[in-house]
Amino acid sequence: MAIVAGVGMFSPLVTPAVACPMCKEANEADAAANRPKAYMYSILFMLAMPATLLTGFGVGFYRLSRQQEALLEQEQAMLDAEQSADRSQDAG
Repeated sequence: MAIVAGVGMFSPLVTPAVACPMCKEANEADAAANRPKAYMYSILFMLAMPATLLTGFGVGFYRLSRQQEALLEQEQAMLDAEQSADRSQDAG
């Protein structure tokens, strides 16, 4: 009840924030300068950053899993060699 009353009483006092759409319009109006290009490049960099980070972590985890698989295979081969050596000694 208090939240509803607070939102109802204070909502007229809150002004909307002017964000990127207004910046975009202002930058498009400034066609002679390099500002519109810089704005568009900044958007591309912001979009590329999560993909770059996720790809980097994915490749890193893939490499770690491959190294772990190789170590496990090497240990299994050593165990198999020891078991076969033990069998040959028991048979002989």
